[in-house]
Amino acid sequence: MDAKQLVHLRQRIERINRKYVSGPPRRIASLADKIEDLVEGEIVHTLRGAHFETERLWGHHRRHGCVDISELAALPNDLFRWLSSGEDAQADACRWAFLDTETIGLAEAAGPCAFLIGVGAIESAGFRLRQFFMRDYGDEASVLVRLAEHLNRFDVLITYNGKAFDQPLLKRRFRWAGLDDPFGRLQHMDLLFSARRLWKLRLQSCRLMDLEARILGVERQGDLPGVMIPYCYFDYLHTQQAFRVVPIFHHNAMDILSLACLTAIVPAAFGAPEVFATRHGSDLIGLARWLLQTRRAEEALRLFRRAVDLGLPNNILFKTLWEIAVIEWRLAHVPEAVDALGELVESRNLYQERAAKAMARLLKRVNKSDDVLHSTQERPNL
Repeated sequence: MDAKQLVHLRQRIERINRKYVSGPPRRIASLADKIEDLVEGEIVHTLRGAHFETERLWGHHRRHGCVDISELAALPNDLFRWLSSGEDAQADACRWAFLDTETIGLAEAAGPCAFLIGVGAIESAGFRLRQFFMRDYGDEASVLVRLAEHLNRFDVLITYNGKAFDQPLLKRRFRWAGLDDPFGRLQHMDLLFSARRLWKLRLQSCRLMDLEARILGVERQGDLPGVMIPYCYFDYLHTQQAFRVVPIFHHNAMDILSLACLTAIVPAAFGAPEVFATRHGSDLIGLARWLLQTRRAEEALRLFRRAVDLGLPNNILFKTLWEIAVIEWRLAHVPEAVDALGELVESRNLYQERAAKAMARLLKRVNKSDDVLHSTQERPNL
């Protein structure tokens, strides 16, 4: 070895020494590690056994996509007034529980169960998440006991597809464990239905992760696909290698944080549809049709027209023009109804023939009696 090579070797050794001068290298996860060794949390003991819990806080200064975490605490207590089907869903934001489960299907009489349950809550300090984890099947009753205790702090339950999936599943599990479920006293707001009304015309999918990317502007890096979650948990049960389920905690946490941030967008759109900020006309159509169902025709008409001004694909545009014509006629706005029908007649579309016949009937009625223009009675259907 010549002098030049010796100097080079000494320099490499010095770099290695400097790398570890502040302490030993970080420990790599062992195959024998337990979940409490890899995820910061604790083993919680109850009268029905024990299980693992972990907690995480996103500070109020943080952002999740386009939403500031600090905005959540300022949401009004009547945010769900328009979505609650006449029920009194008023409660302070700190009394809302955002719930999501990660589940497996068991090939036994007990049926599917939730091995990880996350509950998020809005606080002045930010957004806090508590997760309840079933290390084995024997932990389930303990998890449910603590979940019920935790939910006693809240008045409103917020989920995404929870009315069809999460809540019925958990109610069955409480019943199976011989426990009273905590859901009877909670108002349940499922954002799935409102989100579909807002975005189904523009987006091919209204899955939570798709809305997270398209609406909130969040792209997950290295996330575990939802379809793989049961397999990873089964591998964990078989091998007792806890590193296999660590990514599931992150997946569940992101689902719940995104659910909370969508809550700052979806109900507000229904509470004040005319000021709903969007660059896509399609997003306004569902709101306009909802306004029609609630007998707010004038407001619906303004939203339909705003949607047309923002731009719509042809498959939505022509149906919207027909809906505009029908509303204008029922509101006795005959010239405006004629204009809308005229746009349909002048272009090739599925409503062209129907619009031509409607315009002929409309003009015939107008010519037959000028009083039609001034009548305050409800218009007949086109």
